[in-house]
Amino acid sequence: MKSICVFCGANFNGDPVLKQAIEQLAEVMVSRNIALVFGGGKVGVMGLMADAVLSRGGKAIGIIPQFLMDKEVGHTGLTELHIVENMHQRKQMMNDLSEGIITLPGGWGTLEEFFEVLTWLQLGLHNHPIGLLNVNGFYDLLLKQMDVMVEQRFLKPTNRKLILTSGDPIELVNLMDNFNAKPDEVWFKDRNLT
Repeated sequence: MKSICVFCGANFNGDPVLKQAIEQLAEVMVSRNIALVFGGGKVGVMGLMADAVLSRGGKAIGIIPQFLMDKEVGHTGLTELHIVENMHQRKQMMNDLSEGIITLPGGWGTLEEFFEVLTWLQLGLHNHPIGLLNVNGFYDLLLKQMDVMVEQRFLKPTNRKLILTSGDPIELVNLMDNFNAKPDEVWFKDRNLT
């Protein structure tokens, strides 16, 4: 992978374990010459991630909608900063510029981005590996909900396996490097989950 899109929040809860994971992820990305693609903000986890990559001499590409730039939350010290019209264009460009996707702990926006690109993968609109960096078990309950979705036959096991998960940034990037995305090829032909 030459670039990874990192979905992360505009808030930071002060967790030193999350801060360490951000630093480790930045280190592995820069050491492997993987560019960061992200939401372009200077605040919260977004800002920490970008600064961690930049401080190591890495490349950070931000994509931010104009209305957020107007609120002065855009990171102006990036390698590249693309200003787009809306949130949909932001997500599309982040996906287009990346070869993999990692989701860090975050809020509504982070989850919305994660689930949209995951749906795109299921539908065959891209083939990027998608990882959840499960820092301190942050996503344990979400992962359990996904298992319930399989148990209740709303999600096929094949599609559940599209999500790579680890609490270790190095392990997660390694899993992504070796992943061959295989969404359910009969999704359109057979919606029967039995």
